[in-house]
Amino acid sequence: MTTNLLLSMPGGSEWILIIVAVLVLFGGRKIPEFMRGLGRGIREFNDAKNNVTRELEEGMKEKDNKPASTTSTPAQN
Repeated sequence: MTTNLLLSMPGGSEWILIIVAVLVLFGGRKIPEFMRGLGRGIREFNDAKNNVTRELEEGMKEKDNKPASTTSTPAQN
């Protein structure tokens, strides 16, 4: 029963307390810099994810477009 309480999302008053704590710890001037860094990190993650997805799709297309190799048994002398 207590695990459900620990995993629940914060409510309105908890969010206010979190925001006040962040303002006190970082100050008003550091928050925009922090958010820019967070945005860059998210953008880089999405770019990397898109690159991996594109490379996988290209690899699958190459595999599908590649003609089936003809495997012949070597001639026996």
